[in-house]
Amino acid sequence: MEMLTNTYSHFIQHKHTHNFSVGVVAALLSKTVCMLSILLIVTYQLTYAQTLEVRKTGPIQSIKKAIQLAQPHDTISIREGIYLESEIIIDKPLTIIGRNNPVIDGQLTGEIITIQADSVVLEGVTLQNVKTSAIKDYAAVRISRSKHCTIRNNHIKNAFFGIYLEKADSCRVQNNRIHSQAKMESTSGNGIHVWYCNTMLIEGNQVSGHRDGIYFEFVSGSKISGNTSTLNLRYGLHFMFSNGNEYRKNHFIKNGSGVAVMYAKEIVMEENTFENNWGAAAYGILLKDITDSRIEKNRFVQNTVGIHAEGTNRTLIQHNEFSQNGWALRMMGSCEDLRFENNNFISNTFEVATSNNYTSSNTFTGNYWSSYTGYDLDKDGVGDVAHKPVKLFTYLMEDVPTSMVLIRSLFIDLLELAEKVAPVLTPTNVQDTQPSIHLNHW
Repeated sequence: MEMLTNTYSHFIQHKHTHNFSVGVVAALLSKTVCMLSILLIVTYQLTYAQTLEVRKTGPIQSIKKAIQLAQPHDTISIREGIYLESEIIIDKPLTIIGRNNPVIDGQLTGEIITIQADSVVLEGVTLQNVKTSAIKDYAAVRISRSKHCTIRNNHIKNAFFGIYLEKADSCRVQNNRIHSQAKMESTSGNGIHVWYCNTMLIEGNQVSGHRDGIYFEFVSGSKISGNTSTLNLRYGLHFMFSNGNEYRKNHFIKNGSGVAVMYAKEIVMEENTFENNWGAAAYGILLKDITDSRIEKNRFVQNTVGIHAEGTNRTLIQHNEFSQNGWALRMMGSCEDLRFENNNFISNTFEVATSNNYTSSNTFTGNYWSSYTGYDLDKDGVGDVAHKPVKLFTYLMEDVPTSMVLIRSLFIDLLELAEKVAPVLTPTNVQDTQPSIHLNHW
């Protein structure tokens, strides 16, 4: 009513000076009434929203029945017990909360929960036994074409796909434990699968035993933060065609092939740990066709390859630690304008391998190399002699992989000494002209 009074007073005060018409007044009043109506509806929903309780011994013993009885914005409280239900459709905004860890068992019959409404919250339940299929991606929880949904503090076990989001917007997936026992890639799904979505937050989840721990495709403006993805068959994180995303403070440990970041631009990867990803085709991270991105303050520890880069351009890689990897960095000739600044390369078998033996625009500046044998006569913390991280044996390995049997041999030591004195095979343009004498700190 106050809004109506103010609108009317405004009109009376200015009707002569502005020559308002009756139509303008009607439009103003109509808009105000519309706003009041929306406010009254929201207030009514918040005031009269009720809580329905699902209990094994109560009047409502089925989750499907509770959803059928509930009004929009109601809360459904699920008490402890095992509920043998699947194909649960949530088609209205609801808050569903588990009390004392209730279990919803899909009995391997199909999908368990499908969310088809905005503003749904699912929290505190265990979901288990999702059907595996070669033709349909069954999930423990699917969010389809919905906005502002939250999936948090749930436990998902033995699922084909864990949480599946398709064409969703502004949803949160937080603090869930998602575990399966995948045996083969062809018969397993992803822990958290995000497809054609925007503005998503994937935070604080633990994912293991799936094909890919976290999968992004055609996703923009989203954040992956504080997750642990481990012991997945293929990738701990796998994303493609997804621009403008941020990945911070995640742990990717002991996955089949590490992490793959492909066909994307404007990516920020910061303060992540890539550890113990071993195998013939395993990496801490694989970068393929990445542009205008930043990789900063990450730890690459004990991987077959720390970073493998193909077709990667205009990317800053700084303040990272590469420690005890087979190859700290493998950089293909298709990479341009990469800047490696103030990183630490510590006790790697090979520091840098490249297929590029011609002049490129990639630069190394201010990195610490544990194998550096130069000197610092002026004591300014910068080596007086450039460091060349591509060794002869590294270069030979790219062309003749079987030469690995000669590693640590006296023959290779003598060849590398000769190459250091008079380089003829190793690329002279790949060098750090200002190597740091001391470990970089950030």
